Amino acid sequence: MRKMKSPILDAVHETAKGLHKAGVMDQLTLREFDRLCLPPVTPLQPEEIKKIRESTHVSQAVFARLLNTSLSTVQKREIEQKQKRPTGTALKLLHLVVQTRGLGVVA
Repeated sequence: MRKMKSPILDAVHETAKGLHKAGVMDQLTLREFDRLCLPPVTPLQPEEIKKIRESTHVSQAVFARLLNTSLSTVQKREIEQKQKRPTGTALKLLHLVVQTRGLGVVA
């Protein structure tokens, strides 16, 4: 389980785990609760995506290859075109790149 953003959510989560252990809360309910406790993934602006790429000194083509996407997708997400915003798995992956060791995490 991920680290909680607030002490209150952490305490409530511990209580839910205790209720599950005591047999008052079933596994499905606990899983649903766990999902609710995950912090939201904030959208990235095109400028931020470009900054991620430029800070690692890679071209758009290399960036696309490392993220297992197409060059046109990277081009559409960056500031020059602003046509596409990453969502779902792509957004999560970009956040992981930023929050960890950079592109080395996917290389």
